[in-house]
Amino acid sequence: MRAVVVNEPGGPEALEVVDAPIPEPGPGEVLIRVAAAGVNRADVMQRRGLYDPPAGATRILGLECSGEVTAVGEGVDDDQVGRQVAALLTGGGYAEYVNVPLGQVAPVPAGIDLVTAAGLMETYSTVWSNVFMIGRLRPSETFLVHGGSSGIGTTAIQLAKAFGATVVTTVGTAEKAQLCRDLGADHVINYRDEDFVDAMRAAGLRADVILDIIGAKYLGQNVAALQTAGRLVVIGLQGGVKGELDLGALLAKRAAVTATSLRARPVEEKTAIVQQMTEQAWPLIEDGTVRPIVHATMDLSQAAEAHRTMEESSHSGKILLTLA
Repeated sequence: MRAVVVNEPGGPEALEVVDAPIPEPGPGEVLIRVAAAGVNRADVMQRRGLYDPPAGATRILGLECSGEVTAVGEGVDDDQVGRQVAALLTGGGYAEYVNVPLGQVAPVPAGIDLVTAAGLMETYSTVWSNVFMIGRLRPSETFLVHGGSSGIGTTAIQLAKAFGATVVTTVGTAEKAQLCRDLGADHVINYRDEDFVDAMRAAGLRADVILDIIGAKYLGQNVAALQTAGRLVVIGLQGGVKGELDLGALLAKRAAVTATSLRARPVEEKTAIVQQMTEQAWPLIEDGTVRPIVHATMDLSQAAEAHRTMEESSHSGKILLTLA
């Protein structure tokens, strides 16, 4: 089967399409013939050598995919074969076949085509687990998400709005700002023109929950933007890994800072996230309240171009790789 790996960390040119053996599903797993895979920032970090797969995981890139179940492992009913599904992966999505524990698989939402479904699982699971399970966002609270036009951002804006929050986001262009407004954001701040803390203060806003993909660069500003008892959840490090934290400001606000990742969590935790997320979010996709945003669809052989697009931050929504 075709698969994309990185033998030496580097730029997009480090991505290699190789011939790899088709895996066999282990106990509790299903084998998926992949229709498409979602491209995520974590894939870029892995390619650079900054985000190694967990021990025992495949070195093939890709944290989410969609496709058809073609075989099952021990303990999985044969009636799973033939199902069209979306899957949350530890790796292996950039390939024609991939194994995944059954609990990390979900049906494709009604009304969504199989290719588009490839961009759902990592993004929606990340947003649901961090914003709603860890951040405990409640109706009428104020939610701030950085990078509003990204796959994470477009998902977070829509889900937070659907559950009754006031949504604030940061973007870098007027076009991205308009997209975020169209998706339901109440306040959109262009970080190239304004300091987001100052802009929020001017609007009389403090964030109850912040979902941050930047990391160290925004740490102080994020704490300053928090409401009393606010929750900052850091899921990315695009702005660095080491920052200065004003513990006095944190104590004064009785606020919390949490840093999380999804990839290395145990199967049991991922299963619980997928189950809760699909119960809550899939109906919103199916009735049109929330919609997947796809920037581009490319062939697997164009994986390097997909990574360049992501690194340029010129995209809005998801980038998908097809394997047809």
